Amino acid sequence: MAVSERLAELGIELPEVATPAGAYVPAKVHSDLVYTSGQLPLVAGALSATGKVGEGAGLVSPADAKDCARLCALNAIAAAAAAVGGVDRLDGVLKVTGFVASVPEFTGQPGVINGASELLGDVFGEAGRHARSAVAAPALPLDTPVEVEVVFTYF
Repeated sequence: MAVSERLAELGIELPEVATPAGAYVPAKVHSDLVYTSGQLPLVAGALSATGKVGEGAGLVSPADAKDCARLCALNAIAAAAAAVGGVDRLDGVLKVTGFVASVPEFTGQPGVINGASELLGDVFGEAGRHARSAVAAPALPLDTPVEVEVVFTYF
């Protein structure tokens, strides 16, 4: 099944590619790979959440951060698709690197980044299985709680 068909089946629309916040491109093609820049959980140009991930008042809950990671992965698909001329040219995922801005005592970064991994698996099936890193960070750009970068394969 084509990626566009799978997205439609899941009821997912690709967002517009986010405008870079610095001197970089959203995605770069090399050989049969597409590397995305770190993607933030942007919806219509605005962050879906800000702050540190953890348990307690004033923090982004792990469940909300997982949703943010899902949005990051969706934005990565959009950036990669734009770089290669369409989502149906993407055929798999090699590597995901996820960063979680969290309080020092929070150790659930892998669970947060599962939001990205699960979406990629839902969209790409077996070809969406990937290597991954989930890393804690003291702070991320624009006070986002999550940032995700993805390496895709394409044809």
